[in-house]
Amino acid sequence: MAESGASSEGSDEERFPALSSLLQPSPSPPCDLGRRLSSCPAPEAGSAEEEVVVVSSGNEWTEEPNVLVLLRLEEFLSMAHNYKQKAKGCMEGQQETLQTYVARVMEKMPGKILALAVAEVENYFRLQSKKRRQQAAANGSQDEGQGRRKKRAVEDSGLEITRMDVEEALVDLQLSRQVQVSFFESWEELGEYATMFTKSVAEAPFKREQENTGFSFYLEKAWCGGVKVDRSGKGLLEVWKRQLQQFNRVSLEMAEAIVSAYPSPQLLNQAYIRCSSEQERENMLANIPVRRGDGVTATCRRIGPELSRRVYLQMTSHDPDLYLDVSG
Repeated sequence: MAESGASSEGSDEERFPALSSLLQPSPSPPCDLGRRLSSCPAPEAGSAEEEVVVVSSGNEWTEEPNVLVLLRLEEFLSMAHNYKQKAKGCMEGQQETLQTYVARVMEKMPGKILALAVAEVENYFRLQSKKRRQQAAANGSQDEGQGRRKKRAVEDSGLEITRMDVEEALVDLQLSRQVQVSFFESWEELGEYATMFTKSVAEAPFKREQENTGFSFYLEKAWCGGVKVDRSGKGLLEVWKRQLQQFNRVSLEMAEAIVSAYPSPQLLNQAYIRCSSEQERENMLANIPVRRGDGVTATCRRIGPELSRRVYLQMTSHDPDLYLDVSG
């Protein structure tokens, strides 16, 4: 990726040559980012570089299926242009398109999962837009209709790659090969992506091993995990809160609102005993406020009679077959 270290003193035209020059064969780029991490021979799939991530486990090395393919801007634009010409039926000979390139890479590297990356595509589009504005300003004295006909003639000649042309080529690639292309503003951003790509692939086996608990019904989530309770009773408040969260459609905020009013099941039962009627017991929790959010986005609602009734039945009923959630 020696291109990333190029001097910025040159003009935009020097950094992004005309499309006619992009279509000419170009030498292979340096392989700083694309250097192969494994010792197996590299397949010659065009001039782009491939990065195969290899994971070490003790003395054993395993080649992962993920492959990061770096396409230079010139190569990507050339293949997008060839697809445009092919779609119009005016492509001469067997020219390389994104689809044929990916097919060739996958043939040489069967079973691999490809991820294509291209840098500075947006810079190219910005430069093209700037050139069009400058040309429009220079030809401002011409008739507007004549200017439109000239622009249409340039587009029809195939000498310009637009965003629409690139999008059509990418959609065709994704539908036919299930391969996506990532764009990056700079070489530095691409380098950071390559680092994260390598790290995530290398950590994948360890994460899969962590998720393999041996019990399909065991949920490793914070809210449904166990709560440690010491001899002094510390932790019982959290146990009570978790118990309330076992009810359907009870959020953390609703459970915290009930716990703040009645910090233990015993205190709740004592409050039920002090009520004078069954109706009063069922609606005892209905008006407890539930606050969500902070500041201007804060909202406040009530527990409501439906949940209040369910909690009351759960705390006082002796019927083991009683169905609490009548609404499902």
